[in-house]
Amino acid sequence: MSITIPLNSLLRHTQPLHDELARVADEVIRSGYYVLGPHVKAFEQAFASYCGVSDCVGVANGTDALELALRAVGVAAGDPVAVVANAAMYSTSAVLAIGATPVFVDVTDEANMDPVALLAAVEAGGVRAVVVTHLYGRLAKIEEIIAITAPHGIPVVEDCAQAHGARGATGRVAGGYGTIASFSFYPTKNLGALGDGGAVVTNDAALAGRVRQLRQYGWGRKYSNEVPGGRNSRLDELQAAMLGTMLPQLDGWNERRRQIANHYSATIRNPAITVPVEAGREYVGHLYVVRSEQRDAFREHLGSHGVETDVHYPIPDHRQPCFAGRLEQVHLPRTESFAATVFSLPCFPELTDSEVERVVEACNRF
Repeated sequence: MSITIPLNSLLRHTQPLHDELARVADEVIRSGYYVLGPHVKAFEQAFASYCGVSDCVGVANGTDALELALRAVGVAAGDPVAVVANAAMYSTSAVLAIGATPVFVDVTDEANMDPVALLAAVEAGGVRAVVVTHLYGRLAKIEEIIAITAPHGIPVVEDCAQAHGARGATGRVAGGYGTIASFSFYPTKNLGALGDGGAVVTNDAALAGRVRQLRQYGWGRKYSNEVPGGRNSRLDELQAAMLGTMLPQLDGWNERRRQIANHYSATIRNPAITVPVEAGREYVGHLYVVRSEQRDAFREHLGSHGVETDVHYPIPDHRQPCFAGRLEQVHLPRTESFAATVFSLPCFPELTDSEVERVVEACNRF
């Protein structure tokens, strides 16, 4: 077997920037500022501008970003929050951390929240907020969703952890549609740190101010804990500096991801596998996820041809062991079907053309 084609390679990704990242790290070390200093402020301003919003608040990770965004819009214990169930418990975990109740909504054939299913949940009454996940890097039907929620005054939290830079038809960027939005900068993300990190973005200055309080114990002023639900969740100077260095590369990386994904969609021709449709800027190729009723056999075949794969994601949220069977009455046909059939092919900016062709050939040989 030839050398394995990895699903992702962070070493390949950071190697071309090694010298610049090392220089920036040294600058931070010498500065004496390590938490909530000038690099955090500079990155917050740059990322807000990139997303086309007024405010960005750096936090410790993407899950905190989701939870603090929900708290900022007023979600409290017992509140029902609409979420999808095919995204590895990330938004569900944030809802549960508040003590709120997830209301699971099925997805479309593109694996994002189904507006029709959401409408049914809203009309049934009681939805306090909606988390819209732009899964796999593909913009959800966010404008349709906002048209459903706006008449009811329901805030929309965009989960953009996999969709940095995804753009709608008018050019608006993921994170600039909803009431508030969360991002993860985990190293494997389209814009990833060299550790963990996250951010909340919004066009509402009051919400941004509330998140700033929540990320630092709920302080109104130093040592005065005035906002319930606060914690220690701060993006550090080193990660902010790294992210600021890499942000100008993001659109180029996304274009390469999209090029690879569209090539797969155009050239993988095997009736045993369903590929996504070719896409434009609404998709940034965070993951290239296909479906097959013969998933295990297909993955074994690809592994024998040196192609690494993974499953994103195998267990729907409502079937997770933590619920101990309490949600057996919840049925989400598409979500459950996808969990049994999806798997991911290699898709990252540094994948070579020859590796891409090897993946295509291996898929077509199955």
